[in-house]
Amino acid sequence: MKAGARALGVAESSRPDAARSTLAGAVVRADRVVDGFAVGSCTVGGTDATETVVALADRLDREDVAYLFFAGIAPAWYNLLDLHRLHAAVDRPVLLISFEASPGLEPALREAFAGDALESRLDVYRAQPPRRRLSVNDETVFVRSVGISNDEAADVVRAFTPEGGRPEPLRVARLAARAADAWQALDGRDFVQED
Repeated sequence: MKAGARALGVAESSRPDAARSTLAGAVVRADRVVDGFAVGSCTVGGTDATETVVALADRLDREDVAYLFFAGIAPAWYNLLDLHRLHAAVDRPVLLISFEASPGLEPALREAFAGDALESRLDVYRAQPPRRRLSVNDETVFVRSVGISNDEAADVVRAFTPEGGRPEPLRVARLAARAADAWQALDGRDFVQED
């Protein structure tokens, strides 16, 4: 992969008892150069995470971004992402990375929701591609992807992960989301977030 290839990584941060969760997007090149940020929010326990990610990508308006990465399928207390809708809206491959083995979200969704709220989330969740285990730098991640073959998705994840198991666009986006969330908690006073 060329060093100048770019990905938009999106990660979430939230404070306990907050009604909204911060989503931050970071444009990062494969050679680790960061050249863009956007911040938004979605409702904790809502259904607007997919639209928030699309809005972040639209606000950045970066035709040079080749891939969209997201950390986890259920940010903001089960505000599920729909990878197919994301792919259709941003018109580029979407890769969802998770970092822990899991039996799936259905039991947790059934415990947290009932009625139409449960059924709508189950419909979204069941429509997503399956997770695939991937070894990256002696660590294991789990990848769902749309708009890209399994082999190419593995190559892309590895190309954007120079060390450890977290792709650089997601690492940077997570730092930005945490900093933005902490800044909001301080009512805008100066704040520095370190890894």
